[in-house]
Amino acid sequence: MTLYKNNLEHLLEELYRIDLIIRLGIERWRAEHQEGVDEFQGLYISEDEVNAILQAPPYRSNRKELNLDLEQEDSKIKEILEVLEEINRKKAESLKKGKDLRLPRLTELFNLRPFEVDVILICLAGELDIRYEKLYSYLQNDVTKRRPTVDMVINLLCRSMEERLRARESFLPGAPLLRNQLVHLGGDGPDTQQPLLSRFVKVDERVISFLLGSDEIDPRVQDFSKIIEPKMSFKDLLLPGDNKDTLMELTGSPSRIGVPRVPMMLFFYGPYGTGKKSAAEAVSRELGTSLLVVDMKTMMDRVRNGNRNGESPSEILGLILREGILQNSAMYLEGFDSLIKDRDAGDSRSTRVAVTRLIQELDSFPNWVFLSGETQWELTGALENHGFISLAFPMPSFVFRKQLWKSFLNGRYNYNISDDVDIDTLASKFNFSGGQIRDAIFTAYNIAVARGQDGGVDGGVSGLSMDDLYQGCKAQSNKKLTTLARKVVPHYTFEDIVLPEDRKAQLKEVCGHIKYRSVVYADWGFDKKFSYGNGLNILFSGSSGTGKTMAAEIIAGEAKLDLYKIDLSCVVSKYIGETEKNLSKIFKEAETSNAILFFDEADALFGKRSEVRDSHDRYANIEINYLLQKMEEHEGTVILASNFKKNIDDAFLRRMHFTIEFPFPDEKSRERIWRNIFPQETPLGRDIDFRFLAKFKITGGNIKNIALCAAFLAAGDSGVVRMEHIIRATKREFQKMGKLLTPGDFGKYYKMVI
Repeated sequence: MTLYKNNLEHLLEELYRIDLIIRLGIERWRAEHQEGVDEFQGLYISEDEVNAILQAPPYRSNRKELNLDLEQEDSKIKEILEVLEEINRKKAESLKKGKDLRLPRLTELFNLRPFEVDVILICLAGELDIRYEKLYSYLQNDVTKRRPTVDMVINLLCRSMEERLRARESFLPGAPLLRNQLVHLGGDGPDTQQPLLSRFVKVDERVISFLLGSDEIDPRVQDFSKIIEPKMSFKDLLLPGDNKDTLMELTGSPSRIGVPRVPMMLFFYGPYGTGKKSAAEAVSRELGTSLLVVDMKTMMDRVRNGNRNGESPSEILGLILREGILQNSAMYLEGFDSLIKDRDAGDSRSTRVAVTRLIQELDSFPNWVFLSGETQWELTGALENHGFISLAFPMPSFVFRKQLWKSFLNGRYNYNISDDVDIDTLASKFNFSGGQIRDAIFTAYNIAVARGQDGGVDGGVSGLSMDDLYQGCKAQSNKKLTTLARKVVPHYTFEDIVLPEDRKAQLKEVCGHIKYRSVVYADWGFDKKFSYGNGLNILFSGSSGTGKTMAAEIIAGEAKLDLYKIDLSCVVSKYIGETEKNLSKIFKEAETSNAILFFDEADALFGKRSEVRDSHDRYANIEINYLLQKMEEHEGTVILASNFKKNIDDAFLRRMHFTIEFPFPDEKSRERIWRNIFPQETPLGRDIDFRFLAKFKITGGNIKNIALCAAFLAAGDSGVVRMEHIIRATKREFQKMGKLLTPGDFGKYYKMVI
């Protein structure tokens, strides 16, 4: 049995058949215009041509009226039919043997009729061999018409007037050829009302490349689309909850009973990296299809800014759907909620119509569709061709995060990790999704390689350390928080702060709370008892300069977390509702920042809520309640700093897990601060009297200012910090504070400030 060797051999035989049809059409045209042909044929309309048209009966459909050799024509038609029969026989046998023949596949994918297939082939002939342009001009009696028109195609393929009239249906907008953009209709000029028969037909370039065996994505959608051959299986898929069981049930996995009767449209929503794309890959692999991933945000930006080829949004969507059909793939629309957000922010009616139209178009897609977003969305109305299910992909719990860390580090990528790596600590401190964990490990790997470690992923990196992983995790934290707060790099340790031992013990308890938070809540089951407010809220109170900011830095340093300082005096707005918006932005960005939020100058917002004198005071209470609500919802660590604890009412204090008072330092504490304030590199004179300096009743913040000022005075003098420099700097600090010191306050050092 003769088979086609390949797709190209079959396509050439189909084009040979089309060539026979064209040759027959030329013979018919010559017979019809036998008496009117001259050397200027096609350049002008002669009197003989007009007379011939007037003499012929309208809507002629009988070939006997032409000057044809009917026997010769029948012979050629018979030859064409014999070629067609041979092609169909070889095609059927080749398809049985698994040969990839693109024309039959195109016919099946878009449900094309034989007439529509021949339309494509007639157009394709001119695209592959430029000599056909002359034949097409000849057949149309016009040297300017080098492409086939609708009229020329119909005349070549239809023998009766009834067939010609029915053939027009194939060129309607809703017919497969135009709806799927397999061919395009053009005209000779700006006249949009040009008759259908006069419009020329061009086969789409992507269709040409497909028929020639190419699977490259259409260049017009290539910037925001890619094909994935799924490697993820249900066995490899790590998903929390019942999502995996639901997907296995829907796909009719071997471990489940039943196969869905219709393809599904699934909406996956949740933060980045929670497994949405992996789930779509696993489903596609189970279905035996590839996955066409489309970046909807980039596509929408391209539509708004104008694409280089001038396609409309509906045409771009049509190209994407056609690509999915040509690739015989499932469809994954990433960032689908970017269109929904536009609906909420902009012209709601027009965008709502756009979303509805998009869903309708997707419903016509024959395969599975996955819609991916971050926010929840529900379909309005029913689908005709797809079932619909919405699945939530939440951030993983502590227990599940540990599984992900172990899977990525020890299983899937086979990294070689150091003995100091503590997966429990990483899972506890960084509330990451699976994607963020994978990215953090990859960043840590690059950091390890940059510092000279050898090996690759398969062979492992020699000693991927805990510090590398910490840096990788911090690199994944949300960078947008820097636009709302100032990042503070911790420099202090517990040795630098001077506090009563009980206060230091409290700070260490805070560090322990951060470190073991997930163990207590997840492993020990406290999250089941306290489902709300599992974050850590801390209040630092005390006079300015008593060490509140330093303590926040120490906690961040011990926990190895980033610290972001927010000045509440800048967040609070006199305009009603603006303060809540600012707070909402901060906590929204902090959800994925995995950082400690340090609200300084909290007195700008706090006050006795019972003291309501006007509407603004009443609204201030709402702002405080809103802050309290966001703190309770937040899963991370929040530190508030207040100079006056008495301004915060008891209802708010009850929500704090720790309330730490920073006392004004006594003389003994001040002396310790003085002795520790200068760096080891600073040249100090032997005449410095720390015991005397401790008599000045100032805070650690004032002492820091004095030490810095004295250093600059010494640098411009002897190059050594002496007592006289510190005394002069002390005088300047008290002047800045608005306080005057008497000669008695300086004692024997009074002459140094005269």
